[in-house]
Amino acid sequence: MSSLQIRKITPGFGAEITGIDLTRPLTPDQEADIVSAIAEYGVCVYPHTGLTDQTHIWFSRMFGNLWTIGGQATRPSRFAYPHLFEAGNLSPDGSISMDEMARKRRKGDRLWHTDSSFTKERTTYSLLLAHEVPAEGGETGFADMRGAYDALPQSMKDRIEHLEAEHSYNYSRMLAGFPITEEEVEAGMIARHKLVHIHPGSGRKSLYIASHALRITGMEKEEGRALLRELLAFATQPQFTFNHYWKPGDLVIWDNFSTMHRGGDYDDLNHRRDMRRTTVMAYPPPPVVLDPRFRDRFDPAQFEAMVDA
Repeated sequence: MSSLQIRKITPGFGAEITGIDLTRPLTPDQEADIVSAIAEYGVCVYPHTGLTDQTHIWFSRMFGNLWTIGGQATRPSRFAYPHLFEAGNLSPDGSISMDEMARKRRKGDRLWHTDSSFTKERTTYSLLLAHEVPAEGGETGFADMRGAYDALPQSMKDRIEHLEAEHSYNYSRMLAGFPITEEEVEAGMIARHKLVHIHPGSGRKSLYIASHALRITGMEKEEGRALLRELLAFATQPQFTFNHYWKPGDLVIWDNFSTMHRGGDYDDLNHRRDMRRTTVMAYPPPPVVLDPRFRDRFDPAQFEAMVDA
């Protein structure tokens, strides 16, 4: 029997989880319960965790290899660990950042997106921990890509079944108003992924779209972008989404293969938002793929094919 106490946030998506101390070593059964919960609900909220940078990283490693922040050896960082991503509005000295270009770049986080979809390898899970939160705003919205796919008309499912989208970080920044051109987008890193994939761990089909998706492979550019906008609008209807309003100590884990998310607006020049994220690499496969409870629904070869796509 699971040791977790689970409160569903929506009927089929998102859960608040209590009854477990994430700062202490976990038993194999507890680890399996945590992995099963994220596979089922897509987004798991753990309130009042008491995690530090060190225990945040230690807990995250349960899910697989962690993404490290490139260039920290030469670029100032607030953190002693290269596994922590700055997801707030603070400068390296801990003060509120007044860097206007950084503020413009962060506006891209207000768009619906999937972490690292613009890389070939991608990432499976993101684990975001709140240290300080603004007095108002700064929430995070989440969208259920499995539920959205299930609700699509069959004609749309048939239309998109074998399509692929090309993803670019620079493209989403351009959409958000960052000063970058289409030519610079094309010159940057672009990764191609299936528009519909089988989600590891649950065996359900899921959309894989985001503001990073700049076009549909083999489709006329504007037609492809119109299709992506249509899917994005469909998948972010209220019945597929919810907002999390942060409190210090909250840890939220989301599955990048079955969800999208976006940040909420707040007064980032006058209110501190100290948010730190670890991110789990997609390869080698995370433990959820190997959980015996899901082996009857998932062929590991599907994961290999998805990573190589």
